[in-house]
Amino acid sequence: MPVTPTELPFSKRTLDNGLDVIVHEDRHVPIVAVNIWYHVGSKDETPGRTGFAHLFEHLMFEGSEHHNSGYFPPLQRAGALLNGSTNADRTNYWEVVPTGALDLALWMESDRMGYLLPALTRERFETQRNVVLNERRQSYENRPYGMAMMAIMAALFPPDHPYHWMTIGNVEDLQAMQFEDVQAFFRAYYHPSNASLVLAGDIDAARGFDLAERYFGELPPGVRPPAVAASSQLQAEHRLLLEDRVELPRVYVAWHSPAMFAPGDADLDLVGELLAAGKTSRLYRRLVYEERLAVDVSAHQGSREIGSFFLVAATAAPGHTLTDVTAMIDGEMRRLAVEGPAESEMERVVAQAEAQFVYRLQTVGGFGGKSDQLNAYNVLRGDPDYFAKDLARYRSATTESVRDAAARYLPVDRRVVLSVVPRGQAALALAGSEPVVVV
Repeated sequence: MPVTPTELPFSKRTLDNGLDVIVHEDRHVPIVAVNIWYHVGSKDETPGRTGFAHLFEHLMFEGSEHHNSGYFPPLQRAGALLNGSTNADRTNYWEVVPTGALDLALWMESDRMGYLLPALTRERFETQRNVVLNERRQSYENRPYGMAMMAIMAALFPPDHPYHWMTIGNVEDLQAMQFEDVQAFFRAYYHPSNASLVLAGDIDAARGFDLAERYFGELPPGVRPPAVAASSQLQAEHRLLLEDRVELPRVYVAWHSPAMFAPGDADLDLVGELLAAGKTSRLYRRLVYEERLAVDVSAHQGSREIGSFFLVAATAAPGHTLTDVTAMIDGEMRRLAVEGPAESEMERVVAQAEAQFVYRLQTVGGFGGKSDQLNAYNVLRGDPDYFAKDLARYRSATTESVRDAAARYLPVDRRVVLSVVPRGQAALALAGSEPVVVV
């Protein structure tokens, strides 16, 4: 077996206010990555009150009490790269700065963690709410196939399940938000006891901990939110129809699958690679290259903290039907569940997984870099020293474990099948599909 680096050395300390601080030293380049995760995402919202976590991704860049203006200009003038993102399970913010600008980055991060609300005005809230509503129109409502995942998640998970809604939030909920509710959401989730800070790069542990204490140590701890728990099951196949402004019909097939890091999660990651990663993958080869039934196909394990989903999607080629495409998908899925992958396929997909782990070690900052990886393991596993264990999940996968995962978690009789067809052409959907309205 090829040797893959599995060491991601670090030092960790928790401040008195509950903030986890992790330092990884890498002196190759005179830069430091500052990476903060808040353990809050759209799953921490409730029905009728969605979109809060993503809204704060915007508000956190608008200014805080001691820097009451845009967050980007001073850091960019210092040569920094910076960004942030929100998903169902977490919110992260990061900067990659020249070593000499580290104090600036930490001061600004600490100010928005501890002193955002004094600068949060009703006008600023209204402006960013409108920005989010416009983002929803651009990224979902007016994008071809953009509402498909909303329909799928709503069908996979019941209305009271925290994965029922998308991170962007529902329009009615965004419009109904009250300023006081937004303030309360910040107090509940954006504080040291619910956060993790990683410093990675041109810095040693002693200085990293000193700087963290200097800039964050005075902040009040807050109350750590309780863990979110929920479950969902499908008892039958649910066929849905969504008419959209699209040229070609597309089918989405979705299943419940094991939570992130749970048994079966890594195996289904590999199933996704086997089915649709690259031109030699099973579904691409059959659907796109050999039979030319589809113009594209994808498959992946959507790993999440309290329960995941596995998704296959394919767009029918002109002159072919979703019935033909779905029959081919089902045939390949059944074959995988019965026969399992060939040894050569396993070698390929495990090598691809190892390569992804190596890619994450190539940068100290940004999305997916070493600082982000350490925070992911710390927040979602409670163990930043999980890199080698995570890689071992893939290395230990076998033909039998992948076959068994496909057979157990991807049955044809317990899934959601969504046909997205051009408006006015409902007849192109799979037989038995029920129209669905997405809001």
